[in-house]
Amino acid sequence: MKAKINIKSWPVEDRPREKFLKKGKQELSQAELIAILIGSGNREESAVELSKRILAAVDHDLSSLAMMTHEELCSFNGIGEAKAISIAAALELGKRRREVRSKEKEMITSSQSAFECIAPQLLDLPHEEFWIILLNRANRFIEIHNVSKGGVSGTVADAKLIFKAALNKLASSIILCHNHPSGNLKPSRADLQLTEKLVKGGKNLDIAVLDHLILGNNSYFSFADEGLI
Repeated sequence: MKAKINIKSWPVEDRPREKFLKKGKQELSQAELIAILIGSGNREESAVELSKRILAAVDHDLSSLAMMTHEELCSFNGIGEAKAISIAAALELGKRRREVRSKEKEMITSSQSAFECIAPQLLDLPHEEFWIILLNRANRFIEIHNVSKGGVSGTVADAKLIFKAALNKLASSIILCHNHPSGNLKPSRADLQLTEKLVKGGKNLDIAVLDHLILGNNSYFSFADEGLI
């Protein structure tokens, strides 16, 4: 069994909290930031070592960490309910901060700006959801609207609910958005058929479907960019 080296025995400048105060938060590694959240490790590992092991389990991807369930976090020796909640709460705050910043960009001018607007809602989910971005005639943001929540492999997008939401807000155009939890951004046949159906339906209601974004693995696929709309 490896002997645990307590953080208190480290040089002061290497301890996460002291390093935070002396050098600033930007100088801390991801593991050190998580170590501050959880406060302590277990009998064999310091808080930093435990944090490194948790990060290694998700290939150092914070989005994957945010998708971990409470039970998955608690499976690590040294992570109990309170520590799991601290990690999840910190990641949720980061997500909400990103969401506020994206909504400040009122005009949607490209697939990238649409991605930044909807990403906080979709990127960390372990299941599929379908959302729409509602825009006015000047392509200015009105709101985002959740259409449906599904399972790991799919969700239902009802055209009537989509256009009802757009009509209720007097939207002139919409952008369709859904996620692929697998990270595979390639549109399925069902995605292609649904998009074609909604584009045609929107023309009848004078509501333009500007794009359809598929999100996953911190990236996106744009139907408009690929010439599919």
